[in-house]
Amino acid sequence: MSEPAVKLRGPVLVVGAGLLGTSIGLSLTSQGIDVWLSDLAADHVRTASGLGAGMAYVSGEPQLVVVAVPPDKIAEQVAAALAAHPDTVVTDVGSVKGHPLRTIGEQARYVGSHPMAGSERSGPLAASSVLFEGRPWAITPHEGADPAAVALVQALVQACGAVPLLITPDEHDQAVARMSHLPYLLSVLVASPLREAPTEHLALAGQGVRDVTRVAASDPFLWEQIIAHNSGALLGLLSDVRAELDQLLAAVASGSRRDLHTLLARGVAGTRAIPGKHGGPARPVQSVFVAIADHPGELARLFADVGAYGVNIEDVRIDHDPGRPVGLVELTVDKGASEHVLSSLESDGWVVHR
Repeated sequence: MSEPAVKLRGPVLVVGAGLLGTSIGLSLTSQGIDVWLSDLAADHVRTASGLGAGMAYVSGEPQLVVVAVPPDKIAEQVAAALAAHPDTVVTDVGSVKGHPLRTIGEQARYVGSHPMAGSERSGPLAASSVLFEGRPWAITPHEGADPAAVALVQALVQACGAVPLLITPDEHDQAVARMSHLPYLLSVLVASPLREAPTEHLALAGQGVRDVTRVAASDPFLWEQIIAHNSGALLGLLSDVRAELDQLLAAVASGSRRDLHTLLARGVAGTRAIPGKHGGPARPVQSVFVAIADHPGELARLFADVGAYGVNIEDVRIDHDPGRPVGLVELTVDKGASEHVLSSLESDGWVVHR
């Protein structure tokens, strides 16, 4: 990777010592860059500094300010940082870029950014110095951004081990609406009726419903802020989904297999458009299902056996039987290797489902 045009020397002031802010601090301090931490919650600063993410901010002029606060507070904190540090570049790591830009205007020293990394956990104790390693990190300069400010934010991204992706604020918000915000909302719509489902219905819950509803369990207070700030990009996508839902209702009501097949095939085409492993082209894969006892060491033994066959496991899921201590493990492997894995596992005494 080429060296950034501007060197990140530090100090870097991180405003917000939660998951992302503390992870940025840990990544930078591991490289000898001084980090100052600020947060309205003093215990977050104490915890983050205790983890080695930096030291509590008292005074001084940073080279860069990184705003890592909840979406509702980003514009306010970016504006405050620009006013308090008139010679300093300011970025933020929020998931919506258009809203803060419209609020504070096209300040030359402000360049928005958004790391595509996170965790289902929150707070400084969930942080990691390698959270951003190899992950895309969008940099969203506006037309009036100082090129030196853009270069400094790129230096931050590379210092954290992420892959910088230059994109306009509007394109970014359209992209995350499609790839993140819309899937979350549809997951919520699928999960919501489960609240009133009879117990005997819930007993039939399998991996499919868990896959579709997993992200619906995310923090609603955070998501209501994200959705409110990206409503413009989301409204068009939601309208498209409503139109397709109307088509689906008509196909189900009429019993038209042809119309139903057309709609279902669109879903298949959509899944095939998702990039494959490490961002490369999608490769044909196949699932291999193996029943294992739910006790220590079984999963490790299964992985070791598949590794001994010379086959890489591309993905793994586990569905637990509700009535006995057994799990059904779904191993995703290269399609050309699936039969070899199945026959080898059977020979080694594993119970496989064909």
